[in-house]
Amino acid sequence: MIGCSCDVCSSEDRHDKRLRSSILVSSATTTVVVDTTPDFRYQMLRTRTNQLDAVLYTHPHKDHMAGLDDIRAYNFTSKKGMNIYANSLTEEAVRRDFYYAFTDIKYPGVPELNLITIDESPFFIGDIHVQPIQVIHHKMPVFGFRFGAFTYITDANKIEEEEKEKIKGSKILVLNALRRETHISHFNLTEAVSLALELEIPEVYFTHVSHQLGKHEDINRELPPHIQLAYDGLTIRL
Repeated sequence: MIGCSCDVCSSEDRHDKRLRSSILVSSATTTVVVDTTPDFRYQMLRTRTNQLDAVLYTHPHKDHMAGLDDIRAYNFTSKKGMNIYANSLTEEAVRRDFYYAFTDIKYPGVPELNLITIDESPFFIGDIHVQPIQVIHHKMPVFGFRFGAFTYITDANKIEEEEKEKIKGSKILVLNALRRETHISHFNLTEAVSLALELEIPEVYFTHVSHQLGKHEDINRELPPHIQLAYDGLTIRL
């Protein structure tokens, strides 16, 4: 956190040095990023992601969307617009916040975006199968996504039983766990652990972690062996 000198923010452990939550999903032929955070440019530079085929959005909050302008670098190298997959609520926010990309007369160099509206129906991006999972973020409907045996859920504090069925059977689950205390729109640590155990997923990682939760090493010691905190740069292969 800016201006904070707590034990987490002053930690020398690289696992405590977290940028905003996002994942990169890659197959042999296709690369997709889930959310373009305010750290998007640095995240792509840090991971040396030279090819990007699409952006997939969970919801329109700024910490998940604000970095979209830097997609223009991929427009330049690919010579085509970027496919943006989002629900209607997020699409509306993209059009509003990045209005200059949708004007009739565009300034040279603005991002080229191809908006594709999605709902709960599964679909493919290249050879990557995507199953949207609707979760609740206070009162906002938010998408999590399942890619084969891997499920990614962020910014949720409630999941209906019907949507839980879409998660069950995953080999790996990434789930938000903001802090120890109850929060209006995120699972806290106890709630996240309870849900992970209920769903019986064999390998679970917690993401969207606040500095209020505690240091990575300390929290991991409290968790069951198959549940750990995610960290920047974590790579999972299926």
